[in-house]
Amino acid sequence: MVCCRTSPMGSWVLPTGILCSVGFFSTLRPSEPFLVPFLAGPDKNMSLSTITKDIFPIWTYSYLALLVPVFILTDYVRYKPVIILQGISFIVTWLLLLFGHGVKMMQVSEFFYGMVTATEVAYYAYIYSVVSPEHYQKVSGYCRSVTLVAYTVASVLGQVLVSLADVSYFYLHVLTTVCVSIAFLFSLFLPMPKKSMFFHAKPSKGASQDPPGRDAVLEQPQKDHEPELATVSRNLDTHLISDPKPKHVFLRVLVQWFHDLKECYSSTHLFYWSLWWAFSTAGYNQVLNYIQVLWDDKAPSQNSTIYNGAVEALSTFGGALAAFAVSHLKVDWELLGELALGVFSAADAGSLFLMHLTTSIWVCYAGFLIFKSSYMLLITIATFQVALNLSVERYALVFGINTFIALGIQTLMTLVVVDEQGLRLPVSIQFLIYGSYFSVIAGIFLLRSCYMICSDKCRKKKCTATDQNPEDSEDSSHDITPQPHEPQPHEPQLQERRQQQTTGTLQQPPQQPQQQGQQLEQQPTR
Repeated sequence: MVCCRTSPMGSWVLPTGILCSVGFFSTLRPSEPFLVPFLAGPDKNMSLSTITKDIFPIWTYSYLALLVPVFILTDYVRYKPVIILQGISFIVTWLLLLFGHGVKMMQVSEFFYGMVTATEVAYYAYIYSVVSPEHYQKVSGYCRSVTLVAYTVASVLGQVLVSLADVSYFYLHVLTTVCVSIAFLFSLFLPMPKKSMFFHAKPSKGASQDPPGRDAVLEQPQKDHEPELATVSRNLDTHLISDPKPKHVFLRVLVQWFHDLKECYSSTHLFYWSLWWAFSTAGYNQVLNYIQVLWDDKAPSQNSTIYNGAVEALSTFGGALAAFAVSHLKVDWELLGELALGVFSAADAGSLFLMHLTTSIWVCYAGFLIFKSSYMLLITIATFQVALNLSVERYALVFGINTFIALGIQTLMTLVVVDEQGLRLPVSIQFLIYGSYFSVIAGIFLLRSCYMICSDKCRKKKCTATDQNPEDSEDSSHDITPQPHEPQPHEPQLQERRQQQTTGTLQQPPQQPQQQGQQLEQQPTR
């Protein structure tokens, strides 16, 4: 299509506008902050125990099972069909919530919601296949910002309709169904890309492009690990996948993925930031999955006024402010980044302990505000630290692997803590476990940050001492006296040698002073 070509204007405006419309309406879900009150209310009449142990775990399991196949399929079919699939999954999910009854139907709806979250990768990857690289940062900012705005608007709208207009939760879900249906219609008009990152890649003539938005956040140069990541910034060898035979293409792409991931994770800097990303995202998703259950346990929605939508809006806005603030900080993230990970992970742990201990819903709301804002601040830093010096293709691979590891950890937590086959802990005790989990993360990165700061100070002291030693040695060289067994030259001979030194005609000195002079000359170059 003409829309897929890179012309000065119009080439990126149309697909970006349509994709932003898809993102806005698919995220405009005013019923989402009130899902648990809807399931526990008269419409579905389910207990909190059933919701926690029988329904919500299905989303985690289906997300994990679908992520890798969908990730591969997304690139192979060039994004648009997967975006359409996401729209269909949205509609099916909310139709089942509206008209389905019983635990089985709710579990099926959770499966389709797992499909929704697994196909999100197509939304963020699509735009890079239809616009030229110079627009990457701009369109990436648009696509991400519009979803943030839509989520905030949806939360506020849902709270206003519930608190002021006395709209039932059922009609909130009807409104959500309308919004996701509009998103599906917009997705049909997206231009079909002619290329993708891996299976339909085209050889690039220039250097690899920086990951989208990297210059917008964390502009502090990272000097010490740039050589370590130099090889990580290369583009994929697209000539290896130019073979038109599908089976050969698939095999070669998998081999190339393995090679790229091995090179990426060989960087210590990238490895530790990815480690935090995976473990913290697992805990964050687990908390988000069960936070409404905790709120309903603290203040049952049938007996009290709830403000879930307002809290979701404030937490999202607070996280956006934190992410914006960190983008303007000039910090040596290589040295102090892991200290920030440790400190704010400790804040996350403290907020989770607070939510476990309190009996007040307002304190519980405040704890969630702290938790979500801290996580969004840190994930902003981690995203761009991981993206540092990576091409778009390799960033997509690392992002996918980190997400898969996070889902694996989250699935393990669900099996052990929540599921009927595990401990089946009450929701309040679950948050005690999650707080302990983040405490371990905080402890690990605080210890590592202390080690790095101490090592950096020792290195600076050593460098300072090394810089001073040559001067001391040069001063002491004037006091060097000949060895006792060597004959001392007479004064006229000394004057003659000095004169020869100034004219560049110095004769060969005795062997021992020559060796000392060579050693003194070599010291400043170490």
